[in-house]
Amino acid sequence: MDLSFTAEELAFRDEARRFFRTEVPERIRAKLRDGEHLTKEEMVTSQRILNARGWATPNWPVAWGGQAWSPVQVYLYQDEMQQAHVPSPIAFNTSMVGPVIAQFGNDAQKRRFLARAANADDFWCQGFSEPGSGSDLASLRTRAELKGDKYIVNGQKIWTTLAQYADWIFCLVRTDPAVKAQEGIGFLLIDMRSPGITVRPIVTIDGGREVNEVFFDEVEVPAENMVGEPNKGWDYAKFLLGNERTGIARVGVSKAKVARIKQLAALERVGDRPLIEDPRFREKLAAVEIELKALEMTQLRVVSDERKREKGRPNPASSILKLKGSVIQQQLTELMMDVVGPYVLPYQSPEEGQNEPLAGPGYAVAAGPAYFNTRKVSIYGGSNEIQRNIVAKAILGL
Repeated sequence: MDLSFTAEELAFRDEARRFFRTEVPERIRAKLRDGEHLTKEEMVTSQRILNARGWATPNWPVAWGGQAWSPVQVYLYQDEMQQAHVPSPIAFNTSMVGPVIAQFGNDAQKRRFLARAANADDFWCQGFSEPGSGSDLASLRTRAELKGDKYIVNGQKIWTTLAQYADWIFCLVRTDPAVKAQEGIGFLLIDMRSPGITVRPIVTIDGGREVNEVFFDEVEVPAENMVGEPNKGWDYAKFLLGNERTGIARVGVSKAKVARIKQLAALERVGDRPLIEDPRFREKLAAVEIELKALEMTQLRVVSDERKREKGRPNPASSILKLKGSVIQQQLTELMMDVVGPYVLPYQSPEEGQNEPLAGPGYAVAAGPAYFNTRKVSIYGGSNEIQRNIVAKAILGL
């Protein structure tokens, strides 16, 4: 298989590289590089810069703002964006609910929601997981009962990322409890300002407040906000998760982190020499780099295969990318802990300021929180254990 790029593809890569490094503000890219939390305004600002060029939603249909790029162009776009430390477009808007509405929504839903999602005029969040319904998502219990021209929603969602910023939430809801679990689920769009919705933050181990509980108490939702058929939400969720898992590989992010680790390891000293010259550290770093290169080659093979796949059909190989990509991300946070050494011990909450000088270099502040926060990547988007089952069944035929 030829994994080299054409002259046209290389020209596109160079164009993307220039754009990301000159048009997105350095202050935003530096925060992302150093592991700091972006504000809602910074996320929206970055996405609007991309959207003004037509680059916020390249994977969408052209009629709704897409670019009709080849799979290789999409890969290069993501890779250059991540290596330049540019915030990816808000995933809930552009990689999740947007493609679902574009693929399965009616014309009225497309006109109402898609342009606003692309420009971050609406900030979306995802209402899938529930207490007791995580990897076994089909067991969800949040109910939506049709009464006249409205659905009445009752239940609870959990681990809802950035719900505190969201204007809308796309939810999987139980529409028919009498049928097989996967066949009685709907995909419902709910205004977060609706009476009866309560958002409660969950403080994570790194001190952050990015995830939340969301409660629904007799929430009224217009029936017109149901995407597609009321009992086909499980199919739409599988379509969504196929897109999500490919992105979770985050090869470009990991390549940028390797470069940053090398840069910082050249500054930190062990005895009379830089850490980057320590044989044991170099061995660990090289092992991760080899795994990352193998993952990149696997992603390129998936990209090549996309040309031949039926449009809209999820690729089971995305589970391999999610599985290995999440492990590498965790390994890189461990290497960063090695770099900063004892300076990782002083704790500063990412949500709180401080009036005392830092105990060590500024880049050490985020190393500990990033290490703990990254434990989640082997769980969200479908736990790695579940991904192994998918690989065994869909790819290996076991």
